[in-house]
Amino acid sequence: MTTPTTKPSFVYVSYIQTTPEKVWQAFMDTDVMAQYWVGPTSECARVNVSDWKPGSKWEHQRLDAARTVDICGKVVECDPPKRLVYTWARPSEADDESKHSRVEIDIEQRIDGLVRLTVSHIDLDAQMLAGISGGWPAVLSNLKTLLETGHVLPRVPAA
Repeated sequence: MTTPTTKPSFVYVSYIQTTPEKVWQAFMDTDVMAQYWVGPTSECARVNVSDWKPGSKWEHQRLDAARTVDICGKVVECDPPKRLVYTWARPSEADDESKHSRVEIDIEQRIDGLVRLTVSHIDLDAQMLAGISGGWPAVLSNLKTLLETGHVLPRVPAA
């Protein structure tokens, strides 16, 4: 008897003192995104570019001169300001759907002024799990800090 293999998942939950609309805007507005979508040691910010309609392509671009695309995929679901779902793939694997992972972003109003943000990244390979396990916490902590204080976390120089 064989046991079916399952790919790893990553789930990050945060509570943010803001509104669902502001969290949603932070995922849609590239000017806002450029402020927080940078790791503590990253050299440049990144943004996700799309029209965010189901079936549309999206790209995770560096804000460098070449607008280098690190990750890409397709929008699966877009229900403002509650839920965004998209596939996630390395550009070299964009045409091979068996190598895509999936990001599910759920934004839930808990009480007045408090939002529960859940980011689930599923169907990961080991290399992608390693990368996003450091990436998502840095990005989402930076997002929380920006929305609550108006400032991002300080960047740590590379060692």
